[in-house]
Amino acid sequence: MSGTTTAGPLRAAGVPRQRIRRGQWLQPRPGRERGAGVNRWAVLVVLCVSLLLVAVDATVLHVAVPAVTEDLRPGAVQLLWIVDVYPLVCASLLILFGTLGDRVGRRRVLLLGYGLFGVASALAAFATSPDVLIGARALLGVGGAMIMPATLSILRQVFPDRRERALAVGIWSAVAAVGAAFGPLLGGLLLEHFWWGSVFLINIPLMAVSLPVGRRLLPESTGERDGPWDVLGALMAAFGLFGVVLAVKRVGGGEPPLTLATIVPGAVGAALLALFIRRQRRREHPLVDLRMFARPAFGTSVGCIVLAMLALVGLELIAAQYLQLVLGLTPLETGLRLLPLTLAAMAAGLVGSRLLHRLGPRLMVGLGFVLTAAAVLSLTAMGADDRPKVLVAGFVLLGFGLETTLFGAYESMLSEAPPESAGGAAAIGETSYQLGAGIGIALLGSVMNATYAPGVAGTRGVPSEATTAASHSLGEAYEVAATLPAPEGSALRAAARDAFIHGLHVTLLLSAALLLVGAVAALRLPRAMECERDGVAGG
Repeated sequence: MSGTTTAGPLRAAGVPRQRIRRGQWLQPRPGRERGAGVNRWAVLVVLCVSLLLVAVDATVLHVAVPAVTEDLRPGAVQLLWIVDVYPLVCASLLILFGTLGDRVGRRRVLLLGYGLFGVASALAAFATSPDVLIGARALLGVGGAMIMPATLSILRQVFPDRRERALAVGIWSAVAAVGAAFGPLLGGLLLEHFWWGSVFLINIPLMAVSLPVGRRLLPESTGERDGPWDVLGALMAAFGLFGVVLAVKRVGGGEPPLTLATIVPGAVGAALLALFIRRQRRREHPLVDLRMFARPAFGTSVGCIVLAMLALVGLELIAAQYLQLVLGLTPLETGLRLLPLTLAAMAAGLVGSRLLHRLGPRLMVGLGFVLTAAAVLSLTAMGADDRPKVLVAGFVLLGFGLETTLFGAYESMLSEAPPESAGGAAAIGETSYQLGAGIGIALLGSVMNATYAPGVAGTRGVPSEATTAASHSLGEAYEVAATLPAPEGSALRAAARDAFIHGLHVTLLLSAALLLVGAVAALRLPRAMECERDGVAGG
């Protein structure tokens, strides 16, 4: 159907001429706009490369912190911002750029994100001061927020058939798992041969290739363009999320939860988000269609993502500390011990499409939660002695169960969202992922500290000043023990190690309980997977 044959009726119906010229009201053409044909798999490759870069960049700096500290000499607060500003800015802007992509074009926002990511990577690689590096990391967060929701929303468009889309989401989620785990290994490899800036420099040639390839292969699409874009609402969401995530990160970093530095940003952020929700409900053309949450599958999927990440991320952090500080493994050996978790997650992502088709969303997500809870409980076997076979089995079960849960939840969320709101839905999913991770670190870290500190306090024969200093973390306890005479030092090390193991077991039990809550919540998901060909995102 051509534009000439439809323009007359559309003008008679009151459709503005410029909207007819944009083609918004025309049937989408086959091929590039519909995502039909062989190009959709090439599109998936481009999207996965984009996601891989963003996921790697979130963790690649962790191993470079000592080298950055030695070269730039940042203060304690500056060092904290160097590490945290990227995920903080990225999480805050996901809704803003996800909904902007629905309005101005998802490919356009993604390509702008590529360019900004490349420029920010160059600034970070050659930063000569802590403030410049913080600013560059913040720009990387902006670029990441442009890229992440766009990858999912474009994927939603180019795979209109749900069965094919489930396979694409499985590959997408497997790449995300690889990226997060590959970051520290890649960073360590580069630091053995180059300076710390090389961990950022690798982004530039990849982005230089992704820009022209993405411009050629990726389809453009938008949602409904009725009414003006809600700039004020977008800013309220951004600043609200910034405040909440900042407060959560402060608590996760060991800041007391009732200090002004935690309460003020958390309270202001929560108030702004409440006003944002109220504003969206009253607007005729909201920035985020909150009616999506009225669909049980959508709201339940978002909640399952939060619960899964809440239980996992803090647990991963504590497990890494256990492997290095209790068992005495090197960072490389620790990475290799955690590798089965990543490989199992990749396998779950690749077979997720078949599992979803056979089991349906309800059983798949619920089973994933139960498997993950069983894996977490099996890890309570971790003690003062190394049990590599038990740990490998637990990590494999953990990776497979968790990825099964996240895959089913993401796919259900994406399929329940209207195609025209794909960017907003993807942004909500990514924001819930980031919030769940932040809350998990804060909650499980707080539980760990609450059970660890009493076990160190009052160690016999050790001065109270030493036990107080050792009660913050196991690493600090080892440092304090090294300054004491041999008998007192050995007693403090043993007490701190036992207290850490006890705290680890309590944390594991709490994680298992949260995962079982997720299994119950998954009962609200649809029983079967609807595989008919649904609509295509308008463009």
